[in-house]
Amino acid sequence: MATEKQRPDPQKSLVGFVVGEVAYAVHISAVKEIITPVPLTELPHAPRAVAGVADHRGEVIPIIDLRVRFGLPRSEEPRRNKWILIDVHGKRVGLAVDRVTEVFGTGGQELKSPPTFGTGDDVRGILGVTTYDSRLVFVLDLERFESLTSTLEQARLLEASKELV
Repeated sequence: MATEKQRPDPQKSLVGFVVGEVAYAVHISAVKEIITPVPLTELPHAPRAVAGVADHRGEVIPIIDLRVRFGLPRSEEPRRNKWILIDVHGKRVGLAVDRVTEVFGTGGQELKSPPTFGTGDDVRGILGVTTYDSRLVFVLDLERFESLTSTLEQARLLEASKELV
């Protein structure tokens, strides 16, 4: 079992990024890598927010387009965006974001309760809200992304996609 990386400043526990004009973050412990997008293979019958799959170092990784997930149009210049590769229950998933901002912390404050956005697919998957640099930042609940990619596994689309990429 791999040992956890120790960060010199435990307050810096979030990786910030922007989708549209809104600031979001994910817990740094889930982030495995931040990369420039590589060629993507679209999958038939995949959920709309799943942009496709990519071959990254021999591993087929589903990529979730957060612009689409949050009701925005797809990026006109996806090669200028970034992918945040995260680990959700031992499975690698990529989050396509407009840009990554920085690593930061909550300043020792607890996350505030997230606002209610709806139910079912309308829920953005917000774990909580914090403030950083005088701006609200929505911290994502990564469990919500497992449900998007689990449908790919159930339909065996990830296995079939290995032949496509």
